[in-house]
Amino acid sequence: MKKTAVLDDIHLKNKQDKETLNLLKSTQTVIENALTKMGYSSEMFELLKEPVRMLTVRIPIRMDDGTVRIFTGYRSQHNDAVGPTKGGIRFHPEVTEDEVKALSIWMSLKCGITNLPYGGGKGGIICDPRDMSFHELERLSRGYVRAISQVVGPTKDIPAPDVFTNSQIMAWMMDEYSRIREFDSPGFITGKPIVLGGSNGRESATARGVTICIEEATKKKGINLKGARVVIQGFGNAGSYLAKFMHDFGANVIAISDAYGALYDPNGLDIDYLLERRDSFGTVTKLFKETMTNKELLELDCDILIPAAISNQITTENAHLIKAPIVVEAANGPTTLEATKILSKRGILLVPDILASSGGVTVSYFEWVQNNQGYYWTEEEVDTKLRKVIIDSFETVYKTSQSQNVNMRLAAYMVGVRRMAESCKFRGWV
Repeated sequence: MKKTAVLDDIHLKNKQDKETLNLLKSTQTVIENALTKMGYSSEMFELLKEPVRMLTVRIPIRMDDGTVRIFTGYRSQHNDAVGPTKGGIRFHPEVTEDEVKALSIWMSLKCGITNLPYGGGKGGIICDPRDMSFHELERLSRGYVRAISQVVGPTKDIPAPDVFTNSQIMAWMMDEYSRIREFDSPGFITGKPIVLGGSNGRESATARGVTICIEEATKKKGINLKGARVVIQGFGNAGSYLAKFMHDFGANVIAISDAYGALYDPNGLDIDYLLERRDSFGTVTKLFKETMTNKELLELDCDILIPAAISNQITTENAHLIKAPIVVEAANGPTTLEATKILSKRGILLVPDILASSGGVTVSYFEWVQNNQGYYWTEEEVDTKLRKVIIDSFETVYKTSQSQNVNMRLAAYMVGVRRMAESCKFRGWV
């Protein structure tokens, strides 16, 4: 592994920390621009710029060594004018209140774009699950549900997996909620194991949605996806699925990366081999001597660039060096607002994160519907329904971009906020 790759990752990590501090502010800026563009009053922005409800909890957990640690958790409910709020729970040492607020707003926008009957929610606990035992994670998961049980439920706020949480953690949370409410509540949470009411296709739903957006974007640009050169930054859950989907589709994945560097082969990488060799955290580049930096990867000559790692990767420093005619954001906030403007002026088609990564919440909605009706769909049925939702959403955002002469990010915000704003208006809130 090259020393420059590690230094580059440290540099990117520092930039990520800085961006997290501005995540809420930048989100609010685009929402204000979208509302202004559509003619809404300043009062509407004042209502939507912050969550209607923000809960902070303290969770005492007895660790395996007998000591007691107190964890801080959050649950943000952005807006419930359309329906119950919906959003994931992340376990991460760098979870912040502002981050959770911003991500709950993004969830509202994703639900608006995909026309789901939800508002946005988000939760998080400040912890590092990589340093915790299986039993400690179970106690923390159950403790969090006990702490937030008064404000969540199948018709109030529906959690889901997010960073460092999975179907097992969702199962513990569902079980704890069922004990508190004294009845079985599969619709309280999504992303569950199939045997506990989970949905087919949920695990790969986010990557599947990104893939559908890529297909639609290549049509707009007149690029044949078969044989197209694809670069993917990130090889975790989303990035690895995307690499596999692109490879199976016939695209040529010429580069992938993880936190330690990037692998590049102009003739195409052996994706199946890399998937077999990666560890549980999605890292594989440490096994190779010849690597490049994440910065170099972003500037490769390719047809499709997919940032699927961390935020603040395409900035004013490198936006003019991006060679891909299509950029599809699979990560949260990988492109800054100023860089978005630069890419747009250069004629690069940028598919924004709140559109591209909306496959997860869409299939979470499908899971909730299946739980409510007690009838479950095949994976083929889920994929067919997901494809229709994502294609319709992409077309709506693209047409808005063209008709309003705005970039795809602002167009996505305009589409995403419209239903929520109209619901607030009809309810007489503003």
